[in-house]
Amino acid sequence: MKITEALLAEHVVFHNLFDYVERATPKLRTLAEVRALAGMLDAMLEAHGQIEDKLVMEPLEQHLDQLGQNEAIHAEHEHIEAVLAQVLSCRDLKQAKKLLIIAVVVSRQHFDREERVIFPMAEKWLKTKTLQTLGTEWIAKRKQVLG
Repeated sequence: MKITEALLAEHVVFHNLFDYVERATPKLRTLAEVRALAGMLDAMLEAHGQIEDKLVMEPLEQHLDQLGQNEAIHAEHEHIEAVLAQVLSCRDLKQAKKLLIIAVVVSRQHFDREERVIFPMAEKWLKTKTLQTLGTEWIAKRKQVLG
């Protein structure tokens, strides 16, 4: 399996999670509930992002720099992390819900950029064998997470 296929499959899971967060958030009644959902989303995005950075962004760094995408991708990561951190420290339920939805919207936009720009770029600039080797590395990293 190529790394791009593996990460696209993870993106499908995230899009379903984003849908759930958008449906569930308005019904949440306490800050603890909002924070729990934000914390889960944050942990999942962090794990996904670390692997994605190592296995896709680093091999493409030169090409991303040339196209001006590298800074944008990292800025989006930082923005998502900052908004989720605000949710986790927020003391107002209404504001925490608003911030959580913002984090989902920004995450969707970020995933869209990866799906439209980054993954096709990887397919174009990296050899099929390299994509497959990175996919094998992704499997190994996921097995580490599972123990």
